[in-house]
Amino acid sequence: MDTKNLISEAKARFNHKAAQDYLREKYKNRFQVATQQGLWFADEQTINFLSLFSTKKMILKDSQGTPIEVERKELLDTLKKLYTDTMKEYYQEWKELEAKR
Repeated sequence: MDTKNLISEAKARFNHKAAQDYLREKYKNRFQVATQQGLWFADEQTINFLSLFSTKKMILKDSQGTPIEVERKELLDTLKKLYTDTMKEYYQEWKELEAKR
């Protein structure tokens, strides 16, 4: 391989990595929702935690660390829908990025 090819491949790898990082950051905030007087992340941990309980209401710390009494099932449904919808979009963009590689 000559130097031009090595430089070209290095730039392509750097650009691909930068695109991946950009995509992660782009979707990071889309998993966040303000509801029930709090700010919540629709992540696996929060969804699983809410799923463990069967109570109607519970007190939970939001993403800012503020304790808030929530309607458990309503919050769980909201977070599951947001997670699923956002993950589908994220996955599609990720696949398109990987296909360009």
